[in-house]
Amino acid sequence: MIELRPFATLGGDNHGWLDAKHHFSFANYHDPKRMHWGNLRVWNDDTIQPQTGFPAHPHRDMEIITYVRSGAITHQDNLGNKGRTPAGDVQVMSAGTGITHSEYNLEDEVTQIFQIWLLPTRSGEKPSWGAKPFPKGERAGQFVVLASGYDNDNDALSIRTDARVVAATLKAGETAEYPLGADRKAYLVPATGKIEIDGVTVNARDGAAISDVATLKVTAIEDSEVVLVDAA
Repeated sequence: MIELRPFATLGGDNHGWLDAKHHFSFANYHDPKRMHWGNLRVWNDDTIQPQTGFPAHPHRDMEIITYVRSGAITHQDNLGNKGRTPAGDVQVMSAGTGITHSEYNLEDEVTQIFQIWLLPTRSGEKPSWGAKPFPKGERAGQFVVLASGYDNDNDALSIRTDARVVAATLKAGETAEYPLGADRKAYLVPATGKIEIDGVTVNARDGAAISDVATLKVTAIEDSEVVLVDAA
């Protein structure tokens, strides 16, 4: 099953400094049919103007993955962590028992991110933050695991949930496969380009909610950058 969620149908608000689109119910956008997809709770498509951002605010009991599409985001938290995550890199914050952080675009250009929230399957643990580069060349023609709740994904950032965040860069005409499993749910968004899955065309920034698929086959119609969450 593939449910296409065109970009034009997403909820969201334009705050001037922030143009936010929501694949799932979030903030002032509420759609009872788009509350979550398995343990995937939030997928926000944020465009942040230069020298602006999110001031310090708290989180707890959530795994928050930030995929930077262009520009860079600078994180700072009450644990003393501070870091700049540029395009192509990924950051993960495990909110755990509680963390307060800020996220700013300190660049002179617009920053675009996907922010993905997953419900944790482990609770009561200390909060943490980390970031890592994932060169797009290493994802060429194949899915690479960016963040994972599984010990055998050694090169991925660690998250405390039964899920993976993966990505691929595909040239037009290329096909990449991902072994999903018929009992799993996937949510896929092309950051750029246009792809096809089982006869369904998914344009840049559209969402595709996928289930009951053992092996997911993604074919690029145009050069594409694809991000996917494999959720329980």
